[in-house]
Amino acid sequence: MEQISPQREKQLRELEGKLKTSFANKRLLNQSLTHSSYGHENKIPDNERLEFLGDAILKLVISEFLYHKFPERAEGDLTKIRAAVISDETLSNVGRKLYIGNYLLLSGNEKRTGGMRRKSNLANTFEAVLGSVYLDAGIGKSRELILSFLTLEIEKVSSEGYICDYKSALQEFAQKRKWELPRYRVVKETGPKHRRVFWIEVKIQGKKFGMGRGRNKKEAQQRAAMQALNRAKSEDKTAGKRPPPKSFRTIISQVRKRIKI
Repeated sequence: MEQISPQREKQLRELEGKLKTSFANKRLLNQSLTHSSYGHENKIPDNERLEFLGDAILKLVISEFLYHKFPERAEGDLTKIRAAVISDETLSNVGRKLYIGNYLLLSGNEKRTGGMRRKSNLANTFEAVLGSVYLDAGIGKSRELILSFLTLEIEKVSSEGYICDYKSALQEFAQKRKWELPRYRVVKETGPKHRRVFWIEVKIQGKKFGMGRGRNKKEAQQRAAMQALNRAKSEDKTAGKRPPPKSFRTIISQVRKRIKI
């Protein structure tokens, strides 16, 4: 079992202060901050199993909270609220506020390639931390921690008119600007069969606008569409509602028409 150095213990206590909790077993917290690259290099347990557990605890707590908070909402609305609240975008923002990247144990290569700031690492590690809190202190403390960080996000996404189907919203946005319809593609699948994770990108006219990660393709597509919609709206404002660059195929087609090939 790996010993925790005095310097590392100081870092862990610092993070405990931000989490407003104290671990009986600090090795659990340390493991939740151990990226797979570091674990593989040093032959110690990484945080992937804790991430799996934290993801389940997060969904349970948020689902229970929404169930009681919005008794009038249909299942579909509750699902959409939950998806937005526990999205990688939201969780990585929480991780960023905690400066969780500063406490991550990463391999040299992962550090050099920006692993401390990578959204997926921040989101995954926050879930792993939740898993470690659950094992160390139980569901009560886990619920308290989750709601302390995500209640404001719940209020935001559940406000009137905010809930939406991001795929439909992105398609409508593209149609209004006479762009090609968004195209989705699975670019990567990771994890064992019982815990598959899908990575899906969305393109508009050949240009990548978003990437989403989810436990199923539908969830990944929604997250990709949400990211793409935010980016498209941002570019739309700064570019004076200029359409995105035309794809190479579109350009060739137009050239052929002009020269009547």
